[in-house]
Amino acid sequence: MKLSKLFGLHSVQAALDYSPNKIHKAWVDSGRQDRRLAQAVDDLSALGIEPEKADRKRLDRLADNNNHQGIVIEVEMPGELSESDLKTAVENLSEAALFLVLDNVQDPHNLGACLRTADATGVHGVIITKDNATGITPTVCKVASGAAETVPVYQVTNLSRTLRWLKGEGLWIMGAAGETAQTVYTADFTVPMALVVGAEGKGLRRLTKEQCDVLVSVPMKGQVASLNLSVATGVLLYEAVRQRLPDVM
Repeated sequence: MKLSKLFGLHSVQAALDYSPNKIHKAWVDSGRQDRRLAQAVDDLSALGIEPEKADRKRLDRLADNNNHQGIVIEVEMPGELSESDLKTAVENLSEAALFLVLDNVQDPHNLGACLRTADATGVHGVIITKDNATGITPTVCKVASGAAETVPVYQVTNLSRTLRWLKGEGLWIMGAAGETAQTVYTADFTVPMALVVGAEGKGLRRLTKEQCDVLVSVPMKGQVASLNLSVATGVLLYEAVRQRLPDVM
């Protein structure tokens, strides 16, 4: 069991909403009075967790000098799932698969944002690499706003091998690459698929790209060369939503 600190009213509320049974301890600012903090304290007390009163300096230390808004909690972190878990999930799907694959993504803010979008778009799971990549951290959980608890995250040791296995299971592998002429809006997102997005500033690795059945790009009309990784991922995933659920778009 891996315990870590979360801080800030938004993160605490997400933990209360999505994983209250994983909260172990809490500290609150003894000198702060506001409605949202009082409500969080009441919610924690209802779970049988009486927050410990602490001064600002102690809370600063607990939150590594980040903005904690007067509250810090200790939680059991969600864990990454295994390749075996991924195989079970794929084999048990009863609808067209939609997985998000992140190739050596190292920024926890990007992973957290991608998890949040994955939850919103109904992705069946996020696949990450074990080496040279971020896993689930307190920062990821904070940015994900609860999605780290709701979206399965599968950690694999050999991404090329995993993509080959997914293709063998009937999934179409679609890679995001800015240099390709085919755009996201001319691709078919209705088939069972895994969408692969590369690392910040580097894109897809060569071996990863070789496993892709098709490469697509997001059209860029301005002067900047590319979008932020998590923003581009959102554009791609919502095109999947548009094509799969045309009646609501």
